[in-house]
Amino acid sequence: MHRVKRRSAIAVATGTALAASLLTVAGAQAGEQSSDAAAAPDISVENVQGHLKELDSIAQANGGNRAHGEPGYKASVDYVKGKLDEAGFETQVQEFDEGGATGYNLIADWPGGSGDDVLMAGGHLDSVTEGAGINDNGSGSAGLLEVALAVASGDLEPSKHLRFAWWGAEELGMVGSTHYVDSLDEAERGKIGGYLNFDMIGSPNPGYFVYQEDQALEKVFTDYFAGKNIETEPAEGTEGRSDHAAFSDAGIPVGGLFTGAEGVMTEDQAAKWNGTAGEAFDKCYHSQCDGMDNLNTEALDANSDALAHAVWELSS
Repeated sequence: MHRVKRRSAIAVATGTALAASLLTVAGAQAGEQSSDAAAAPDISVENVQGHLKELDSIAQANGGNRAHGEPGYKASVDYVKGKLDEAGFETQVQEFDEGGATGYNLIADWPGGSGDDVLMAGGHLDSVTEGAGINDNGSGSAGLLEVALAVASGDLEPSKHLRFAWWGAEELGMVGSTHYVDSLDEAERGKIGGYLNFDMIGSPNPGYFVYQEDQALEKVFTDYFAGKNIETEPAEGTEGRSDHAAFSDAGIPVGGLFTGAEGVMTEDQAAKWNGTAGEAFDKCYHSQCDGMDNLNTEALDANSDALAHAVWELSS
């Protein structure tokens, strides 16, 4: 997650496809939650951790980080792309320039579904230069990858078109995701009915925060967690700090999950989340110590399952 807010100036996308998608999303909330939830698989946290170990190994072999412009970032893209290609996704690597270095977005489309009604889920793959970025944002990237692989292994046939994305240069100001949205014409933006962002979902002293930008998308997550007896709070201070900003600025409904960064957990939060009051949600945020020991497995598991639930429910 990027520390300083940056908002892009993108024309607001409108159109009948977007309006129809919003109605579809809202209508899904009126259906029975139990059958939708049952359709989503239980995501193996061990598999998610396996992807994180690979990303950590990539960082250690490339100067200790996976930052934009550094070899560890391109190696991370190659690792994720290889898994998706093998699973049957149609992948595209989109290049852009930032600071004199080539950046890369990885876009993966699952064949099928209506091309006029697209559900996207994404998160940034780059780290800061200080460390391997295992929670920020290896956690979101690995969770997305394992959910995408579950789509393939389950041979999901959604009515909407599913698109996953791993963004570059988020830590420099949401550069990759902004480039992607800017590259779309108005008609293409209008086909994206919703974008879900997953940036830090395994913080070691975790909160359970849900983006509140779009009520229908927020409800998908809050209902899911309520069914698991996990209390949530609206994510505050996330506006403009991660890759959903470019989509929101373009008029695309956004949602997502976040387990906390440099903010400090309160007494009330510690009581309901079994955490440690007075400590940061992620004490290693943007630091060298953001490695494999900087994760809460329970939060990583719960949020990966919630990610899958949202993809299954919203794409049906």
